[in-house]
Amino acid sequence: MKLGLINSAWAQAGKDTAWGIQKTKEIGFDCIDIFADPFDIDIRERLLIKRECDKAELPIVSVCCVAVGLIDFNASVRRFHLERCIAYLDMCYEYEAKNLLLVLGEYIWNREVIPSEEQWRYGIETCRELAEYAADLGLEIVLELEPFPLSLLNNVDSMVRFVDEVNHPALRANIDVSHLHLAGIEPSELARLKGRAAHVHLSDCDGKQHGDLPPGRGVVPFEPYLQEIKKLQIDGAISLELEYSPEPSQIESWVREAYDSTARLMAEAGLRS
Repeated sequence: MKLGLINSAWAQAGKDTAWGIQKTKEIGFDCIDIFADPFDIDIRERLLIKRECDKAELPIVSVCCVAVGLIDFNASVRRFHLERCIAYLDMCYEYEAKNLLLVLGEYIWNREVIPSEEQWRYGIETCRELAEYAADLGLEIVLELEPFPLSLLNNVDSMVRFVDEVNHPALRANIDVSHLHLAGIEPSELARLKGRAAHVHLSDCDGKQHGDLPPGRGVVPFEPYLQEIKKLQIDGAISLELEYSPEPSQIESWVREAYDSTARLMAEAGLRS
């Protein structure tokens, strides 16, 4: 597998896009994931991302998208987010990426007002439509498992059920190692995602709340998770997800630390190619 970085690590520290892409390559990453909304960036920024990645010989593997409106009970909201996700998929194709990383969000109102089965059905319907569009472009959609109590996809059971109900080869799972640990998911459970997973996120946490820390700064036992990931034989990337450095002015050392520890973990697991 390749070792990548989600470029939002740089943006949170106020670094411009080109600088962040150049630093990503300089530090040693094999590839990059892009966090950018096609409805928010202008044409200059959109072209700059691809131009700078090509210049750095840094392939774009994934584009990240949070689209909680795909499971909204208002049909008009779902239609808007379908349109927005289609724009994301078009940008993935433009960037020659492999997949769109999609976050579906949470059940609303504590699952007490809108029947949870309805929100689940909305997710199945919208994701099946998006999977069809992705397949036409030669792309995949990978769904993120979130560790929060009301998340639509917050354990392996729900992820397997969702992927199987959509029943489309272009829709698969993303594995986020710190999310698995926070959700109390044992490494052995990953065997159930064989053939269903296509991308990996990696970061550390304190074991109590979402953290996105450099590996080694928290309590996640990475080795058993990485061994199980190796068994899945994913032809893709492990992408570092780093957020909210306590010292934004030191973001470069924060990312370098994360790169070094992750490269070591992947080498020990025999995962880096």
